[in-house]
Amino acid sequence: MDLVALQIFKTVVEEGGINAGAKRLHRVPSNVTMRIKQLEASLGASLFVREKRRLALSPAGELFLGYAEQLLEISERARHAVQDDAPRGVLRIGALESIVASRLPPLLSAYHRKFPGVRVELTTGTNDVLVDGVLNRRLDAAFVVEADAAAGLESMATFNEELVLIAPLSHPAIGHPRDVATDTVLSFGAGCAYRRRLLRWFASAGRVPDRVLELASYPAMVACAASGTGVALIPKSVLDTLSGAQNISIHRLKKDKDRKVTTCLIWRSGECPAAVTALKTQVGTHNKKARAPVIANGRHSDK
Repeated sequence: MDLVALQIFKTVVEEGGINAGAKRLHRVPSNVTMRIKQLEASLGASLFVREKRRLALSPAGELFLGYAEQLLEISERARHAVQDDAPRGVLRIGALESIVASRLPPLLSAYHRKFPGVRVELTTGTNDVLVDGVLNRRLDAAFVVEADAAAGLESMATFNEELVLIAPLSHPAIGHPRDVATDTVLSFGAGCAYRRRLLRWFASAGRVPDRVLELASYPAMVACAASGTGVALIPKSVLDTLSGAQNISIHRLKKDKDRKVTTCLIWRSGECPAAVTALKTQVGTHNKKARAPVIANGRHSDK
C-alpha cells in the first residue's frame, strides 16, 4: 500500500479538507485530490462523503483511518530501526495549559536542540481530553495529572506542583471550605483534573458550589478571581508567570492531598517510538538540573 497516499489521507482528515491538507503538505490541491481518488480506487471504497465544499469521513473512512495510522507508525519505526538511533519525524504531544505556561518552554527548547530531526506538534487541553488523545492515537504522549494505569497507558513522573486557591484581594484567610465566601468555582471544562480536586475539597465539608464558570485561560481566571466572581485552584508555578497576580489573595490549603500534585508523562502501553523515548530521557535530564519550585513567601494564608 502506498504510504505517501496514506499520509495524504491522514493529513486531509486532520486538517479537515483538501485545501488545508494540501497547504500543510506543500502540495497543490489538485494533486491531493488525485491521490485521494487513487487511494479510494485501490480500496474499492469511498473514504469521504462530499457535500458541496465540505468533506466528512464515510463509515469506510472512519474504519480505514485507524489502520492507516498504524501502518504509518509501523513504517516510521521500521525506518528508524535500519537507520541510526536518532529520533526523527513528528512528535505529537499534549499538555495541560498550566504545563505549557510554566514548565515546557525550557524542556522543549532543549529537546529541539538535541533532536533537530523531530518536529514537535503541541496540543493543549483538559486532562481527560489529553488522555483520550493518547489512547486514540491522536497524540503520541501527553503531560497530565490523572491517568488510569489500567486503561492501557504507561507513565513517568515529571513535575511536582503545589496548588493554591486564589480569591479576591480582600477575601479573608481560607483554610477550610466554609471560609470561602462565594459559591462559584472558576475552572476549565469538565475534564479538568484541578476542577475535580477543588470540588472534592468542597465536598469534604459537605459543600457543593452552586456554579462552575468555565473559562479558557488562567489569565481569565485571575481576572475573575480579582473581581470577586469566584475562586480557582491553580498551580503556584503558573501564578508566578501571570501579570495581575498582585490583585488577588493566595491561600495555601492545609492537606497534602488537596494541594500537592504530580504531573506525569503518559504514552500507550507497549508503544514507545524513538521520539517519545527521547522525550522521556530529556525530562529526566531536565529534572536533574532544575528542582520544582516550592511555594514562596508572599500574601499567602496558612490558617
